[in-house]
Amino acid sequence: MEIVVQPHAKSLKALGERRADVLVLSADLTSSCEADYFKGTFPERFISCGIAEQNMLSIAGGLAREGFIPLVHTFAVFIYRRALDQIAMSVAYPNLPVKMLGFLPGVTTPGGATHQAIDDVAVMRALPNMTVLEVGDATEVESVLDLACEMPGPVYVRMLRGEVPRLFDRAEPMRLDTPRVLASGSDLLVVSAGICTEEAMRAVSVLTAHGVSVAHVHVSTYKPFANPVLPILLAQPKHGIISVENHTTVGGLGTVLSEMMVRNRIARPLVTLGLADTFAHGASRRFLMREHGLDAKAITAAAEQLIGTQLGLVDSDFSTVRIEAVHSNARAEAM
Repeated sequence: MEIVVQPHAKSLKALGERRADVLVLSADLTSSCEADYFKGTFPERFISCGIAEQNMLSIAGGLAREGFIPLVHTFAVFIYRRALDQIAMSVAYPNLPVKMLGFLPGVTTPGGATHQAIDDVAVMRALPNMTVLEVGDATEVESVLDLACEMPGPVYVRMLRGEVPRLFDRAEPMRLDTPRVLASGSDLLVVSAGICTEEAMRAVSVLTAHGVSVAHVHVSTYKPFANPVLPILLAQPKHGIISVENHTTVGGLGTVLSEMMVRNRIARPLVTLGLADTFAHGASRRFLMREHGLDAKAITAAAEQLIGTQLGLVDSDFSTVRIEAVHSNARAEAM
């Protein structure tokens, strides 16, 4: 598997070269959000707002009214928790093209509850006019900026940084409300998003090797969520559906799937994996994903629950499909 180093930094600079209307705003986390490369190349189009996220979003709204496309950079948790009123009134209400790039979503940081955005999808998708996206690999990191800038209104992105695995073909960029069908099967459907897709791919490999027919879909758009392919896929699995997300089970991927199933009168069991009405704490990504049931082992356990069969899986079944190079000594997940 290819590991791409700082794909966002390179993509942001390339975007700046193509579009003179793009400005980058930072809340004193410039290098932590990989905006320093853009700053060094286009210093006149970079604005340091200091540790003042509310002010930064108001500034972004004003710049958008003047015809610019502001790209707000900070940790995800500081966007929607610190500046929600400014986002609602200065950005979403007037439907302005402010693009908010939220880094360290969910358990991608060991920073504990103060730094882990675990309910941001629920909050941001509740705002009218807001588009909500999440990247799952380097290909999506490289293509999400173009997608976001094409949208006429505000966009919130759960962004990855540092060393990012390439799971998808670079020739297949992220597209709005377009799920990626990664595997076909008739027994179960696994729907994953963000960093959980890599774990879901491992789980699907293990389940397939043990005779379970599994379909797998990766989702990168939470709002809008109306692709006509999804209801067809949701209605097909014999035993049920598993959703897995780096977010609480309230208001995120499991919720939007439930809403779609209700709208389309799809009666299938749905197991939602995510943070179960709890805050996370300071630990490594791998530990937290295991602790909160977001890893391949948890997904296969949910599959066993749905099919009503114990597959006799052991740790070695998962180690054979784990790709250790994804998480190197560079500690890309640190603050």
